[in-house]
Amino acid sequence: MASADVHHRTADFRAVYQRVLADLKVFVGTKNDVLLLAASGSGAMEAAVANLTSPGDRVLVLTAGKFGERWLDLTKAFGCQIDVVKAPYGETVSVDEVKSALKPDTRVVYMQATESSTGARLDVEGVANLVRGTDALLVVDAITGLGTTRFDVDGWGLDVIIGGSQKAVMIPPGLAYLSVSEKAWSRMSSAKQPRFYFDLQKERKAASKGESAFTPATSLIAGLAAAMDYLRENGKGDLAAGRELLIDNAELAAKMTRAAAAALGLELFSAKAPAAALTAITAPNGVSSDDIVKRFRDQFGAVVANGQAEMKGKLFRIAHLGYYDYMDTMGVLAALEQIVAELQPGRVEFGSALRAAQEVFAKAKAK
Repeated sequence: MASADVHHRTADFRAVYQRVLADLKVFVGTKNDVLLLAASGSGAMEAAVANLTSPGDRVLVLTAGKFGERWLDLTKAFGCQIDVVKAPYGETVSVDEVKSALKPDTRVVYMQATESSTGARLDVEGVANLVRGTDALLVVDAITGLGTTRFDVDGWGLDVIIGGSQKAVMIPPGLAYLSVSEKAWSRMSSAKQPRFYFDLQKERKAASKGESAFTPATSLIAGLAAAMDYLRENGKGDLAAGRELLIDNAELAAKMTRAAAAALGLELFSAKAPAAALTAITAPNGVSSDDIVKRFRDQFGAVVANGQAEMKGKLFRIAHLGYYDYMDTMGVLAALEQIVAELQPGRVEFGSALRAAQEVFAKAKAK
């Protein structure tokens, strides 16, 4: 990234850009167009509203946490008529409720793959089965889902699926990417929302020439190219195989962490449908997660996320994204044992969380 000083309107950069767009198709697992935006993932979320709806369109928003609520805010800002299927924080959305809420004039369904504010996994395939064959489009925020969760993007009929650079592809924030189906492109020709920077048709036209519509984040794109090469190397030259290994790693680290939490007598915040991208753990009774997060930072130099908004102080979140392996997992769990022991003397049997995680790891590797 530090050496990526090539001008963005040159043949050298166009070659990198075209290679990254092609690699992203493989990483996402789709034959659809994949576009890059110089924005956070929220920029791609906004694009998925601005390009696919007209003011007054009926949309269905599925929400189980803070990022589902972002879909609510976005569709409200663009003047959509909004139906909502809502699950309590820590729960997942019921597919039966989605079926009841889906109407003949629903134009778009917006959902998360992983609700990273709570650590819950949503049933993307189940929702896709309901939407497929209707006039509605299905848009999935998979910013923490891609690279940690398996999707059959084309087989399930996911019209837009969104990713972000700072998650499983392991580079700094500032890039959003999204795949767009032909059904979604067709909808854009009649959608009437105002748009300029986040005009996906404009980006598609530029991408066909190996360029972006506006000034690209050249250093991040160079970093993304390196990340794709890293995954390809892990897959012994096969990028799709490297992606599968990345997902397997996230699933295993999450399973190890859940087992360790149980060994410490800690409760998962999203026990019914836990995600692989992260594990949300409820703070022990009488302990604020503020203290847990602070001790991780001050004693071990580790970044563990607090709960968001009203969940702050109630839970902490351990991510399993990208280059995060067995040693990272064991280190975090050893630190967690130490911190819980300090905050609640007499509660922890040292080594119990590590043993539980090691047993999960050993069982997985024995298969």
